[in-house]
Amino acid sequence: MPTDAKIRKVLVVGSGPIEIGQAAEFDYAGTQACEALKEAGVEVVLINSNPATIMTDPNVADVVYIEPLNQETMKRIIRRERPQALLASTGGQTGLNLARELAEGGVLADWDVKLLGTDIDGIRRSEDRQAFRQCMLDIGEPIPMSETVSSVAGALQFAERTGYPLVIRPAYTLGGAGGGMVRNEDELRARVAQGIGFSPIGQVLMEQSIAGMRELEYEVIRDSSDSSVVVCDMENMDPVGVHTGDSIVSAPVQTLSREDNEYLKRAAQRIASNLGVIGSCNVQFAFDSSPSYYVIEVNPRVSRSSALASKATGYPIARVAAAVSLGLTLAELGMEQAPAIDYVVAKIPRWPFDKFTDANRTLGTQMKAVGEVMALGSTWQEALQKAVRSLEGPNTQLFHGRFRQWRTDALLKNMKEPDDQRLFTLAEYLRRGGSCHTAAEQTGMHAWFIDQLWQLADACSRWESQGLRPAEVQQAKAMGFSDASLASLSGLEEEHFRAM
Repeated sequence: MPTDAKIRKVLVVGSGPIEIGQAAEFDYAGTQACEALKEAGVEVVLINSNPATIMTDPNVADVVYIEPLNQETMKRIIRRERPQALLASTGGQTGLNLARELAEGGVLADWDVKLLGTDIDGIRRSEDRQAFRQCMLDIGEPIPMSETVSSVAGALQFAERTGYPLVIRPAYTLGGAGGGMVRNEDELRARVAQGIGFSPIGQVLMEQSIAGMRELEYEVIRDSSDSSVVVCDMENMDPVGVHTGDSIVSAPVQTLSREDNEYLKRAAQRIASNLGVIGSCNVQFAFDSSPSYYVIEVNPRVSRSSALASKATGYPIARVAAAVSLGLTLAELGMEQAPAIDYVVAKIPRWPFDKFTDANRTLGTQMKAVGEVMALGSTWQEALQKAVRSLEGPNTQLFHGRFRQWRTDALLKNMKEPDDQRLFTLAEYLRRGGSCHTAAEQTGMHAWFIDQLWQLADACSRWESQGLRPAEVQQAKAMGFSDASLASLSGLEEEHFRAM
């Protein structure tokens, strides 16, 4: 039962229509949240404008409204249903922005509706770029040199003091919408004007570029007693500069020492505590070399990364976050321990460029992926190759034949300018005997990832020229090579290879 006996009915906000950065992950989270609330004996009223979801199934919530997600609709439903509480943190950025509008418009106060989870002040300090910056400075967490502006003129003044490149981050937007990197005044004018238009509060953060540093994420759950747990730590293969939703991600982190990883975990918990997060949050860091790091941002809600971390570890993040929002503690739920995993998880984004062939494929700080695949393996190599096969697009093998037609200079150019094909052009470059040092310089990726790919490329090249001996089959399978690819390398039919 909720610790507040007055809470008998909760209104849960969905994330609305599927869009880039906000899709099935939030249906997954919202469904878990509804189930947790019903288990706690609470009546659940759900609003979502998207009927093509699991959460809008009549068995998930007690009452379902398929209506537009806006303030007027919410006021009408609150007036009719009279819920004692609102849960918006599983509805992605849509839910968070709607909760803010309802609070600032006086709707929650007028109808005595309590916002569950992180309160409005905590949301503001996480999402408002200036408030977040000040909070990080107050607790001594390093952040890139930055300034919040609400006009192009203010942005130009900041650029005169710092120079280029700069990163533009609009406040209260999803998937980096409206933001990006600028390298000159013309780009700045266009991007800042766009970002101000995208931000619900007309605000963008001008930030010193930290592109090229390692990007790390920590999924944290905190309860009202200030107890917290880092459910999962994740590392982007791509450096800062590519949106995390467009990056290949590994869990757990692969390139940090145990000491550095534990230090960042404690920093993530400290940040969640100082922001007043109740429930789930995602903390993103840029890491250079020990002990140099920066805090990038915090999402005070269930996010895409929450869904990945939940599936990767088996820890029901959205369910626990909903229960914690009702006032239960992690100890009472028996969920105060981080899950231990003895395997590696690899996530690869799924982009729509096979359908939209004329679209700009370049990846940056605005997310373009429309989904993702996840695979588990005993090693990173195995997990990565399994994930590649799961893409079900034109590229289902790491060493894909069509990239063998590319000139080496074209491979190098693609490696330097990230797009959806970079993993495959990098693999082909290494298969041809390309330099690991050059590959790391061109891509900005950590040398560990380059070395892992080189081992796969070297094995592939060797087996192509010398053949795959039966004694090497076990090693090949442990590295994640499929039966089909190994049969091709061996010059055998797939069924004959399987028999071997």
